Amino acid sequence: MNLLRAASTVSLLTLCSRITGLASQLMIASMFGAGAWTDAYNAAFRIPNMLRRLFGEGAFAQAFVPILGQTRVTEGDEVTRHLINAVSTILAWALLLTCIVGIVAAPVVVWLLASGLEKFDHAVLMTRLMFPYIGFISLVALASGILNTWRHFAVPAAAPVLLNLSLIACTWGLAPWLSRWGIEPIYALAVGVMLGGVLQLAVQVPALVAIGQLPRIGLGPRAVRAAWHHPGVHKVLRQMAPALIGVSVAQLSLFINTQLASHLGVGAISWLGYADRLMEFPTALLGVALGVVLIPQLSSAQGRGDTAAYSNLLDWGLRLVLLLALPCAVALLVFPEALVAVLFHRGAFTAADVAQTVRALQGYGVGLMGLIAIKILAPGFYARQDIRTPVRIAVAVLVLTQVLNAVFWFFVPSLQHAGLALSIGLGALVNAAWLFVGLRRSGAYVPAPGWGGFGLRVLLATALLTGWLAWGAHAIDWVRLGGWTRVGLLTGMLGGAAVLYFGALLAMGLNPKQFARRG
Repeated sequence: MNLLRAASTVSLLTLCSRITGLASQLMIASMFGAGAWTDAYNAAFRIPNMLRRLFGEGAFAQAFVPILGQTRVTEGDEVTRHLINAVSTILAWALLLTCIVGIVAAPVVVWLLASGLEKFDHAVLMTRLMFPYIGFISLVALASGILNTWRHFAVPAAAPVLLNLSLIACTWGLAPWLSRWGIEPIYALAVGVMLGGVLQLAVQVPALVAIGQLPRIGLGPRAVRAAWHHPGVHKVLRQMAPALIGVSVAQLSLFINTQLASHLGVGAISWLGYADRLMEFPTALLGVALGVVLIPQLSSAQGRGDTAAYSNLLDWGLRLVLLLALPCAVALLVFPEALVAVLFHRGAFTAADVAQTVRALQGYGVGLMGLIAIKILAPGFYARQDIRTPVRIAVAVLVLTQVLNAVFWFFVPSLQHAGLALSIGLGALVNAAWLFVGLRRSGAYVPAPGWGGFGLRVLLATALLTGWLAWGAHAIDWVRLGGWTRVGLLTGMLGGAAVLYFGALLAMGLNPKQFARRG
């Protein structure tokens, strides 16, 4: 399998997801702006989203996918199928109980997350409406792990598009109807989230049937007991325990930041949410796409005991991070106003909202390289079934992040919500550096020759790109411009930046074929 082609496929489909995601955010920004109602929705959606990262693509995926890959390599497909059935049964019942508890305890959960919300009661109701989403999306994570292990990357990567299309459809079609019925139209977004979860799960089923690995979930007590006593289930649970702590630490940081933002005034949670949506673009296109492709390959190399292949896979991923993430980080730092204004500045989203979102985006942008590198470095530990080391690092970084929050809150109060974003960005850089040092010291990763020349070429090309974007940021009034004029200018600026960057790299002798490795 050509890893670059596989990663490109995932990245292209993820691009479709992020484009539709931005389209949905654009509609939400235009219709609802950044006020008390959007704060309530963002806080409510963040709760199932956090749990999704705990039980779904976070701790569960980190524990399950490496074990699944190694089981398939060492014991074959039939044993692997029994493991899938047992794990699916336990996961499904655990999710059902979680959803019931979450719906009942929604007022407490919302109070813990964002007690300063102006529309607190509405946030509680939206939380209850969206809480079952955690069940659907966690089962999607299970299906995606299975398909990725069988090297079927397209369907899992394309599935998130359905959530965004559901949000767009409900914003455009359902919200006006709710308004006419005297119901707050933002509730249409909660309906869209639930519909998106159902569709994402449904689209996985034909792909699982095609590879003969559609999970059979046990319904009776005897089936549940049999699944619980399966040795693979306990192996996954043992790996999940430290992974759960690690992911919980990351979510706790977001949890605290949301609570703090809820006390900074109306709009703060929404500004951070819009900035986070833009951050997800490069993070998903690069970090998530590479991580999805690398985890099964790293697990297989570890299962074979092929240390050279394992190290070379990490080296390949890190070079792509530097090549592609560094210019993206520069764009977020020197060209943020153009991005925010073109995407969101219309309707209820004012020029003041643009300025505040830009500040948050720059704070996140400081840590973009770290956020993407973590998606490559952490799987290096997961593939070796060493989850404890990333967890210890994550706990330390959580403490650092909250210390930074306190410093910014008390000593640099002018930063406001931007300080919350900056603390996450700086923490991500520290996290990535720590993971890198850990892999180097353990001997698991040995950099391949040629990093010096490669890094110098990337830095020189990035310097040219920085100058171009800095000129565009100051020469054009992106907020005052409107309509298709600024869209055309933005397209020209970004297209010119890409031509300048990659043209400079080619002129300096960088060979793209070196990234087309096979796995």
